[in-house]
Amino acid sequence: MRWKVPAGALLALAFLIPAAPAMAQTESPALNAACQTVERKVYKDIRGFVTIDLDTASTVQLRVLTAEILAEAQANSFPVLSDVIQKRLNGTSDDLRAFLKADVQKAWTVDLRISVVRTLTDAGPNVKAATQKVLDSGTLDGYLAYLNNGLYTARELDCASQPTPSATPSATPSATPSATPSATTTVAPTPASSTSPGASGGGGGDGGGLPVTGAETATVASIGAALLLLGGAGYLIGRRRRSRFVA
Repeated sequence: MRWKVPAGALLALAFLIPAAPAMAQTESPALNAACQTVERKVYKDIRGFVTIDLDTASTVQLRVLTAEILAEAQANSFPVLSDVIQKRLNGTSDDLRAFLKADVQKAWTVDLRISVVRTLTDAGPNVKAATQKVLDSGTLDGYLAYLNNGLYTARELDCASQPTPSATPSATPSATPSATPSATTTVAPTPASSTSPGASGGGGGDGGGLPVTGAETATVASIGAALLLLGGAGYLIGRRRRSRFVA
């Protein structure tokens, strides 16, 4: 007999059954790939969900258990396990029982390996080394241990080796030396050389400057000499006329 039960109804049944006490645990915060403190992601061990005897469990018990596993697969974005469960829920009870006894662990292992590979994005050298080591082991327990603890330990080492932002304030020293020479070079030479020649050349007739020289001086001297000659000649002519008149 085939069961046609929607996956949403099975998920509702799964939440009605209390989870095992070992699954309800709070984890301390951890660092993400950007070295920011975030809530630690916990991958639950699906094997701990199986608290019933699969050989003697009823159809309802099998489907409720399957719904619990499906909820965990969707919460962790497990593509393989989610797809397989959706298909098996449309089968018979015997098919579902066989899946829970063997195939569910195979699909879950593939999804855990995919999750390990995803941690290589923006990973540091310690995370890369730890990832390669766990991928080489290829065990289910190794994947869980890495995703829940080993990843965060390696990430702490990578974040601790990064330089702190406050250790590189390169803007302060570069600003002060460039401002000092520019101020001294613009102030010193400009006023001293530009004002002195202008004052002596432009104020020739004001304030008792130096006497006029050049072409104008030669003209005045020649006129003065001519006047002296004319005066001397007049004096001699007048003196001769007086001496003749007296004689």
